[in-house]
Amino acid sequence: MTEDLFGGLLEPPAPPPSADTATHAGPPASATRPARGKSVLAPPPDPALLALAGRLPAGLHLGTSSWSYGGWNGLVYQGEYSDSLLSRKGLAAYSQHPLLRAAGIDRGFYAPIPLADYLAYAAQVPAGFRFLVKAPASVCDPWLRTSEGAGRLANASFLDAAIAARDFIAPATAGLGAKCGPLLFQLSPLGTMATDAAGFLSRLDAFLGALPQLDPAVTPDACYAVELRDAALLTPRFIKLLRARGVRFCLSARERMPAAERQVPAQALMDEGAPGPLVLRWMLHAGFAYEQAESRYAPFDRLIDEDPHTRAVIAAQVVRTLRAGQPAYVIVSNKAEGSAPLTCLRLAEAIAELLATE
Repeated sequence: MTEDLFGGLLEPPAPPPSADTATHAGPPASATRPARGKSVLAPPPDPALLALAGRLPAGLHLGTSSWSYGGWNGLVYQGEYSDSLLSRKGLAAYSQHPLLRAAGIDRGFYAPIPLADYLAYAAQVPAGFRFLVKAPASVCDPWLRTSEGAGRLANASFLDAAIAARDFIAPATAGLGAKCGPLLFQLSPLGTMATDAAGFLSRLDAFLGALPQLDPAVTPDACYAVELRDAALLTPRFIKLLRARGVRFCLSARERMPAAERQVPAQALMDEGAPGPLVLRWMLHAGFAYEQAESRYAPFDRLIDEDPHTRAVIAAQVVRTLRAGQPAYVIVSNKAEGSAPLTCLRLAEAIAELLATE
């Protein structure tokens, strides 16, 4: 074991759970399956989910990383639909789920999203719904990559604030308006650039300082956030830089980063003296590569590998944030435990239980 940069011990990655440890908590076998059509239906209201949602404050924005998964029939959708149809028209049904008050828009990482698409997303969801939007790789990835993901050439647009403003911030804020939540710069693995921490942080500081100010009259809940993929850069200096720029740290439970509890001291430093919104993404089960989790968990209709420890850490951070009077944005992937909607249910139960002890 080695010591991380916030003074904790880093455990080696946990081995993937064996197949015989899988738990099965999915949609009822009786879920009806209407014929495919041009619209997307939500399941009938579930009294238990409505009651649980009533125990959660409005400041909790819990949701999933994207929403276009046909395997969520009976969980989020009522019927069998193509992923393409769900991507375009599924949000209205998704947002009827009592616990899902947020969604991650991930597709923007791969190419800028037109203003018209942001407007269409906002039109499908209620007033209290919020989006976490990922910035494009054109400004978040230091490398131009091959189809296999290897860095090929340096990306001249990396951390270019003008491109970020034009291709990301302007259309996202104009299109989503009051439904815009965190604007996330998920930085890809830096490779050799990470060895010069001082140089990278200086470049990041200049980038954040050049971003346009967000207009609270248009996007009252929007904020900038940064997510790392290089654990060595998660230092007090990095957190203090974000704090000085008014930018939030995104706590991310995923590969390449310390376990969630090892990032808690960074979150505490972020909020020292001035608490702010929690931006948190639970992306991947410990011990798995992305492709392994994708294969093991598809079609994402049940919990396969529950992780109550990470769930408890996240619930505690959410409650700490809510008690400080700040909103919490928590986005969950299917690759965390097998089914993002069911992970959100378990998280909501844990958060409600902690809040009841107040």
